[in-house]
Amino acid sequence: MRFRLSFACMALACAVVLGGCGKKEKEDEGAAAPANAPAATPVDSASAGSVSGTVKFEGAAPKPARLKTEADPYCAKMHTSAPLTSEEAVVGAGGALANVVVYVKTGLENRTFETSKNAVELNQEGCEYKPHVIAVQTNQPVTIINSDDTTHNIHPTPANNPDWNKSQGPKAEKITQSFAREEIAIPVKCNIHGWMKSYIAVFKHPYFKVTGKDGTFDLQNLPAGDYTLGAWHEKYGKSEQKVTVGAKEAKKVDFVFKAS
Repeated sequence: MRFRLSFACMALACAVVLGGCGKKEKEDEGAAAPANAPAATPVDSASAGSVSGTVKFEGAAPKPARLKTEADPYCAKMHTSAPLTSEEAVVGAGGALANVVVYVKTGLENRTFETSKNAVELNQEGCEYKPHVIAVQTNQPVTIINSDDTTHNIHPTPANNPDWNKSQGPKAEKITQSFAREEIAIPVKCNIHGWMKSYIAVFKHPYFKVTGKDGTFDLQNLPAGDYTLGAWHEKYGKSEQKVTVGAKEAKKVDFVFKAS
């Protein structure tokens, strides 16, 4: 009798242990952590090339439109001697076109890149956004500053990223935001001052530039390969060009936009 009882207890103990082990294995299997994001693909700087060029506007340069700022006495006073004008189309000497985002559109699909931790600044100064166009990587911080003595409102209206809307008092604390998804480009407005507009272009990689008044761009440290370059302008739309960059090769590519 004692033998039977001892045997039964041993069998029960084994069942509990085996059952517990099986349950633990299932729990561990179900709680497995998701696969980590792929590590950034290193770029061999010794063999990397570059693409540079100029973006120009063909035709008579459009006359900048005057913006009405009378709705806010502070803004109106800021521009009594020099009225505020639109930056929708800024054409410089020789037809150089500013505020064009030039970027690698295709050719980097098999690579991943570390996100820059350096914040890109968007300032509200003189009742306008400065710079008019900025470009960042996904999840790169964007620091928003109000240098004016009046309240502003920052309201990006993205298509692929969450919409947000924040007010910022005169010379208030900085606001820092980021955008997780690629988007070219996100319109930014101020709900208080309807004439204030800006754009934020967001990329998965670091190969992009916004042209200045001279219309130039320069994409450095580009791995050798076949690429499609894109150029985006808020008024004149998009343009594309294909380019092959060899090891240590410096290529020249120019874009031309025309009035639509």
